[in-house]
Amino acid sequence: MNYWRLRKDKNALLRQAKQSQYRFPITSLRPCYSDRTDDAGSLSLHYFFQDLFVAQRIFKNAPLRHVDIGSRIDGFVAHLASFRSVEVFDIRPLEVNIPNVTFKQLDIMDRTCIKGNSIPSVSCLHALEHFGLGRYGDPINFEGFDIGFKNITSLLESSGKFYFSVPIGLQRIEFHAHRVFSLSLLIEMISPFYTIDMFSYVDDQNNFHPNEQLTDELIKNNYHCRYGCGIFELTKK
Repeated sequence: MNYWRLRKDKNALLRQAKQSQYRFPITSLRPCYSDRTDDAGSLSLHYFFQDLFVAQRIFKNAPLRHVDIGSRIDGFVAHLASFRSVEVFDIRPLEVNIPNVTFKQLDIMDRTCIKGNSIPSVSCLHALEHFGLGRYGDPINFEGFDIGFKNITSLLESSGKFYFSVPIGLQRIEFHAHRVFSLSLLIEMISPFYTIDMFSYVDDQNNFHPNEQLTDELIKNNYHCRYGCGIFELTKK
């Protein structure tokens, strides 16, 4: 069906080309069958909602300095760079110079790479779930997420803000793509070091729920998510 549609449309275009003053030769075929039935714009909704929402929160809170660790350059970091400077730490290199972005290549699991208690505002969005799984060239470390979380906490100054998101649901590793975290474990990790200012999430149907009340029952069932996205705004104790 798609082949015959492509052939019909190409022939119509060639007929019109003969009557046109412009020269655009068809040099190859590159079918994009799904675009006609997709929604307007193709969105990865975990990233879309978290990137927009957290950028708005940082705009509102206006820290003097902000560091991002491992979030998407073409999403969240681009949002921030549109209105402020941002420092980016990532284990992979960045070969492009981007206005308002200062880049440093490092492995946040390596404690020797960082200077503690020095940064007022840090983000790590949809990244911590990868630490230690080797997907991005990082060393295999089963507890890499915990090491990374504690090292990020060490980076922050007292009362500093941490904007943080990971997949939530039944706890598991889908190797070597990512981990999925139970909310119970996340609360256990967070509680000794932070107060929770705000919890938001994207559910399995890609609906965004900002500033939700955390309750014991909903924490236990992970807000009914199998693969959701939990988004935290935290203040270091």
